[in-house]
Amino acid sequence: MKLFKKVTLAAAATALLLAAAPAFAQKTMRIAHLNPESPFESHSGAMAAVFKNLVETGTNGSVKVQIFPNGQLGKDNEVIQQVRDGIVESTISSSGGVAQHYKMVGVFDLPFAFPNIAVADKVMDKNSVFGKKLSADLEAKTGLKVLGLLDSGGFFAISNSKRPIKSVADMAGLRIRTMTLPTHETTVKSLGGNPTPLPWAEVYTGLQTGVADGQMNPIPIIAFAKFDEVQKYLSITNHVITPYFWLVNAKFYAGLTADERRVVDDAAEVAVEAGRGISRIIEASTEKGLPKLGKKMIINALPPAELKKFAAASQPAVRKVIEEQLGAEGVAMLNAMLADIDKAAK
Repeated sequence: MKLFKKVTLAAAATALLLAAAPAFAQKTMRIAHLNPESPFESHSGAMAAVFKNLVETGTNGSVKVQIFPNGQLGKDNEVIQQVRDGIVESTISSSGGVAQHYKMVGVFDLPFAFPNIAVADKVMDKNSVFGKKLSADLEAKTGLKVLGLLDSGGFFAISNSKRPIKSVADMAGLRIRTMTLPTHETTVKSLGGNPTPLPWAEVYTGLQTGVADGQMNPIPIIAFAKFDEVQKYLSITNHVITPYFWLVNAKFYAGLTADERRVVDDAAEVAVEAGRGISRIIEASTEKGLPKLGKKMIINALPPAELKKFAAASQPAVRKVIEEQLGAEGVAMLNAMLADIDKAAK
């Protein structure tokens, strides 16, 4: 009942905010995401900006795009529900939010499944063999249309305020913030840490006040969230890479003309590539990436021999969770992903 009230209040607040927005053309596509609006600060910011430009020019203004960044319309899972209900037309959402509407996203959380970013780019795409299978399944189960699929900003690294993580033993007792994903929680637990789920909006304060000792996220997210202000150590573990889903209300999408749908589809494909590109640029940037974090944080990269130990400790436990949570269907989806990864790696 409390969750229902929260979601209802969030939807009501969103409706008021949207009603207060200026009226545009006959067709307005409102896109929500959690990250900064600037296209140079986050991949979802870049995606939304590129998409807006291409759609509005490509349709000669018949489709207008409004962007609501920084979680203005609520948490990921709340906004996804708003898109399903037709209150908002579109959202670019993390796996944590999507998982509350489509559990199969958990297959991405098998630690050390992806060997490198090139393979991740090939597989984590709506047009890959696996991407098509996953998108069709998500659409069938949620009624949402998938416009894009990409990584959340790169491989995850682990930061904390206590010590550098150079071996599995160094994880012992660390309270690591995770999304509300059983697979992420199990990964941390299997390595000896204590998973501490926190909403994104509370992570900085949680790290600052000691509610959590550390967190795990891609480098660009760690940088724009300014976690270097409240964390001393950064360990490059590359243990998992999670997806972002670009979702749109199916009824709204179907209501576009054939020409408008073509523009929207093409614009989304280009925008996703822009998002991937800006993530790689931010990751390497002296202003916003790993070099910038290195000015305040002590950074260490784990050697392959240690990473194998991390994989040995975490993979069996997470695979078991996937089997228990997702059943035979989830195992089949996981195997399909691993087969596509193997093909892409050759």
